[in-house]
Amino acid sequence: MNDKSILITGAANGIGKTIAEHCSRAGYRVGLLDMNEKALRETASNLANSEVLVADVTRPGEVEAAFDQFGTPDTIVNNAGIVRFGPLIEQSVEDFIQTVNINLIGTYIVSREGAHRMKQAGGGHIINMSSINSRTPGPGAGAYPATKAGVTQMARQLAIELGDANIRVNAIAPGFIDAGMSAPIYEDEKVRNKRAGAVPSGRLGTADDIAAAVLYLDSDAGSYVNGHELVIDGGVVHSLLAQLPRD
Repeated sequence: MNDKSILITGAANGIGKTIAEHCSRAGYRVGLLDMNEKALRETASNLANSEVLVADVTRPGEVEAAFDQFGTPDTIVNNAGIVRFGPLIEQSVEDFIQTVNINLIGTYIVSREGAHRMKQAGGGHIINMSSINSRTPGPGAGAYPATKAGVTQMARQLAIELGDANIRVNAIAPGFIDAGMSAPIYEDEKVRNKRAGAVPSGRLGTADDIAAAVLYLDSDAGSYVNGHELVIDGGVVHSLLAQLPRD
């Protein structure tokens, strides 16, 4: 148990909700930030020591008000994100802009607001939710890979700029995770089995796997990890040659 506080964006559902559940059990005071007030309140009703923060991460004024309400957290998890599937050049400009606004600019707005407050408080930790798409873009993922590459690079830049303020910044890159935005993909049994079979660890990942990574990075054991993208993917990003075996 601990007396730390954590603010999680995109916390109403999916991976963000699971991270919040794990952090609540670990003793954190948890700030649940999302636009979906109804889902947020349902999530909060099942968590000890949690607070509902209704805000749009793309709106600086709403983000500032959420921080005013919650106070300066020890840790921020920038989990809010969207994906608009389809070939990149077939994606509408509106969908591209929305994906960039939420995934990349929203992460910046929350990080910027939080970092200013953490500097005044004497330190903190920011974790950006990236993706293996930051390293290995996939067809039909629209603007998503580009935004996640930006999220990872933002974490690295902030790490070197904020280190002297005792603020660490890291990223987590989930792989094939059967949760959140990816859950509908795995409703197709053929897709599920094919993807799981391509993972060296032999299974799809879970939201619990990602929550465990958050707790590790934020623990004393992870205290010297800074400017790092922690890939949680069962080895899939390094499995190209395994899919193309020699005769």
